[in-house]
Amino acid sequence: MALALTREMPHTLAALSAGAIDEWAATRLVQETAVLTVEHRAEVDRLLMHPDVGLFPGSGWGTRKLADEARRAGYRLDPGSAIRRVRGAVTDRRVSLRPAPDTMTNLTAFLPVAQGVACYATLARDAASVKATGDARSREQIMADLLVQRLTGQAQATGTPVEVELVMTDQTLFTGSSEPAHLVGYGTLPAELARCLVRDAGATWLRRLYAHPQSGDLVAVDTRRRLFTGQRRHQLILTNDVCAVPGCDAPVRHADHPTPVRSGGTTSQMNGTGLCEACNYTKELPGWHAVLTTRPDGTRILDLTTPTGHHGRSRPPDPPGAPDPVARRLRRIVA
Repeated sequence: MALALTREMPHTLAALSAGAIDEWAATRLVQETAVLTVEHRAEVDRLLMHPDVGLFPGSGWGTRKLADEARRAGYRLDPGSAIRRVRGAVTDRRVSLRPAPDTMTNLTAFLPVAQGVACYATLARDAASVKATGDARSREQIMADLLVQRLTGQAQATGTPVEVELVMTDQTLFTGSSEPAHLVGYGTLPAELARCLVRDAGATWLRRLYAHPQSGDLVAVDTRRRLFTGQRRHQLILTNDVCAVPGCDAPVRHADHPTPVRSGGTTSQMNGTGLCEACNYTKELPGWHAVLTTRPDGTRILDLTTPTGHHGRSRPPDPPGAPDPVARRLRRIVA
């Protein structure tokens, strides 16, 4: 966005600098002209935002109308841009999940317009029918419940037949401790809610995770296998949750050997970490070097060196029930 404004859309940048439009309006203009050539983008910028000949100054348009006019102008200048926009957008269709406050989540689907409108219209229509029968729920609540029911085949989210990884201490599970739990792919959960999820699940499997007595890091899990499959792979995911490469927050997809097997690395928890797919492939390129070390207190540290000589370090997040991190650091300093 910064490059587009400073190099290709001077009138939009001037309007933003003068306070005539806000940052979101500038963002929308950059987005709507992204598939155009430099020349066509500059022409849209002039047609809309030039202080003397532009359509926007003094028009009273809001951001939505301004973005629509930018799209219209782009289509007129380059009719083929519409096809490129559609093709590019369709290939980007996806479903994502993001945490929300109060132990809620945002389930988002990025769909072609016809499919998205059809899904929403169907939920809205059926919610209105249910509401007409005297249902006490709001229309939005009914739509949300219908979505869960149609995706999972159940009327309620409890008992949903999928496996989720919920990490908690034995005291939280059995003795009513208030120590929070960790839901892989979401984050921290209150202890009471974690117990409710276990209680209301259709089936529950318990795996014992062994923590180091000093650091609290997960160091072992019930397993009978030697490869990073099954429960050993589960432990790496439970330990890291997100990619161990410094600065990367992508979900763990690969169980990796920091010291490759070809270099003598063993398939063990002392030589295993969780990485996202992109970082794991990148780390295998020439010039990358990774070392996983375990400190005396059990803390596992991944040191990564790039081909340019840059150095990064990361460690897994503290699991539920881990000792106070400040006290741990003080003990290390004293030692």
